[in-house]
Amino acid sequence: MKRHITSPHIARSILLVLAALNLTATVAQAHFLFVRILPAAEAGRAAEVYFSEKADAGDPRYIDKVASTKLWLQSATGDPQELAVSKATDRLRAHLPLSGSVEVFGLLNYGVLARPQQTPFLLRHYPKAVSGKPDELNHITMQGQSRFEFVPHFDGDQVLLTVLHDGKPQPRVTVNTIDVNLVGDELTTDDQGHVAFKPPAPGVYSVYTQHVDKIPGDHNGKQYDEVREFATLTFAWPLSRTDADPEAVKLFEEAVAARAQWKDFPGFTATVDGNIDGRPVAGDVTVTADGSVTIEAADEPTAAWVREQLESIIRHRVASEASPDASRPVLRFADENVDHPLGRLLEFDGGQFASSYRVRDRQIMVVNRHFGEQDMTITVLDNERTADDHFLPRSYTVQYWDAKDGHLDRTESVQDRWRRVGEFDLPQSHAVTTATSHGLTVRTFSLSAHKLLPPKKDS
Repeated sequence: MKRHITSPHIARSILLVLAALNLTATVAQAHFLFVRILPAAEAGRAAEVYFSEKADAGDPRYIDKVASTKLWLQSATGDPQELAVSKATDRLRAHLPLSGSVEVFGLLNYGVLARPQQTPFLLRHYPKAVSGKPDELNHITMQGQSRFEFVPHFDGDQVLLTVLHDGKPQPRVTVNTIDVNLVGDELTTDDQGHVAFKPPAPGVYSVYTQHVDKIPGDHNGKQYDEVREFATLTFAWPLSRTDADPEAVKLFEEAVAARAQWKDFPGFTATVDGNIDGRPVAGDVTVTADGSVTIEAADEPTAAWVREQLESIIRHRVASEASPDASRPVLRFADENVDHPLGRLLEFDGGQFASSYRVRDRQIMVVNRHFGEQDMTITVLDNERTADDHFLPRSYTVQYWDAKDGHLDRTESVQDRWRRVGEFDLPQSHAVTTATSHGLTVRTFSLSAHKLLPPKKDS
């Protein structure tokens, strides 16, 4: 076993120098095609394809070269299903079912590479990724799905890898492992094409190997003398967890405590004035201590929307008494990305909906939820601090995606303003701009003449 460490900065510097010298064939050899199954987050769950030195981010210079990659999904039941693949700036993306153990495998005929005084060769890539429960994956990962592949078997603290080419075990071949920091091992398969790999710590790992056939041929009118193929496999370790990360729980609880909440809220009255899709609404509003909203207005359809919005706003502000028997939430870090602009991704176990959050600077910046046929993401753009050093939302967006195929249904942009009355920051204005394939709608209302209701006397 040979341990190797490659600095990401050194690796990228080498690639940039080679690119400057126009040695593109050498650069391509430093890249592999990885597919990675991401945790459920914004827009649901997805598989992403990177042509890079690691399964972390792609290289935008080669995105057009790898855009023809085909991907298939294999679950516990049924035959493999081809996935719809879309192209982003530096990666490819395919929507996956929100939950369940799955395998994603692919094929890319990269093309013929021919350089002066070098052997022309046809380059093919066979990426694979798995995600789910070990026992289920051991039944899913059947051999024969790809011409060149890793077949993993998960056994306790190790992964037993079999390298197959045309369904035949490949003895005495080199297998390289690598993590997101470009640290890994060099392993060798035994006479049956097997090798054991023990991930040294939690994280995302990839393995790769190559096969060369001295077979000449023609591809799209270009001659080659040999075929070079690369197989990769990527997975997160450990595969599945049910425990909590204490630091993740602490991060979430601190953010919840930092939200502005109304303790001993008595209720209030106000005057409402608004415009709902061009229709005016005006009247009087009463909000009781339990969050119930009553609107006296002439136009009931517009008043109904205002009532629904106010009930949601109030529900998020009214403090609820925590049960002394309530257990702490079970949360854990969903990935290793500590530098995401919107904060660490926290995976939440339990609750009414499958949820994940992003937390940054004591603020919940993103909420992801799944509602049957729809995935929803709330992204906070701007918060304001209250007089008692808590946070209130000023502007945020809400995206709704179809859970089946991942297409975006609509986007709402929301702006809220608040008015301090006594010890409470009450809603002053609320505006929702909704964009769909059918156009744009704007709905807004404002509240004025706020008056707190008398507090209830203890009986």
